[in-house]
Amino acid sequence: MPSQPRTLIIVNEVAARARRVWPIIRTGLDASGIEYQVQQTSKAGDATTQTRAALLSGVDLIGVVGGDGTLSEAAAGYFLPHDDSSDQTEDLPVAINMEAALAVLPAGTGDDFARNLAGERAPLERWIETFVAHCQGSRSQTTRLIDLIRVRTENYRRHIISINASTLGLGGETGARVAAQGKQMRRFSGEARFVVAAMGALAAWRERPVRVQIDREIVIEGPMNLVAVANARFAGGGMMLSPQAEIADGKLDVVTASGLKRTTILRELTRIHKGGHVANPRVKIVQGRYVDIQTFAPQDALRIEVDGNVSGQTPADYMIMPSALRIVV
Repeated sequence: MPSQPRTLIIVNEVAARARRVWPIIRTGLDASGIEYQVQQTSKAGDATTQTRAALLSGVDLIGVVGGDGTLSEAAAGYFLPHDDSSDQTEDLPVAINMEAALAVLPAGTGDDFARNLAGERAPLERWIETFVAHCQGSRSQTTRLIDLIRVRTENYRRHIISINASTLGLGGETGARVAAQGKQMRRFSGEARFVVAAMGALAAWRERPVRVQIDREIVIEGPMNLVAVANARFAGGGMMLSPQAEIADGKLDVVTASGLKRTTILRELTRIHKGGHVANPRVKIVQGRYVDIQTFAPQDALRIEVDGNVSGQTPADYMIMPSALRIVV
């Protein structure tokens, strides 16, 4: 039997759902007899620093008990810190150990990344079994390489790694409202919370003039409701933003929606969970490796959401990181 990987479990102690499900996960892991260490996060950025320190010390498996935001932070920890002396667009983060793997133990609001891996919202027990099987079996057969997205926001000064998707405009406003929801709303499902937040964002929204450039050639310009840069199909609590997106195809899927009235957006919200919105001619999906998104006045800047976290505003750019991270599946 192959030796067990050196394993660290990171638990997002700030998230109520993560606190609730961690005892269930711990019981399942202990029953399997695998060995692991545990660290909790207490503030933004902890998952990145904890992951990076663990990998540099020789750990080769990180399990994350949390949502997409915690996963995104942990994914950033698989790479050396950003070199502030370099601001070249083509520079991508350098991996610490390409053989190290990241495992999902979903405990977030939307858990869209887990949904992308499984093709559905799978029960927690399935993810525990997957984790244990990886620790006990042939690790070459229980992982796959996936793409990531390098994101730069705030005039390209803030560097982020995205594991799933980033939305701007209505998507960014919705993400901000989800993050601000109180305890009463947090008792509802992720899907319900996203719908309520989207309704509030829509009521206050106005179109902004936006310029989207893809691979420095394709330009989409005009008043827009939504821009999304996706690595996979699901985002925003189960919304199928880009039905054909693949998590390991080396391409970004860029979704734009322009000139939609509020009544039309409400109708599309009922169709987007199955990808029906793509039939609307005002919704475009273009693939590429590099995307630059600009607005033209401070009052028109778009708020940006990355993997569930509000992460600055435009201008921003995105670059695919092909086959950048090993995931337990």
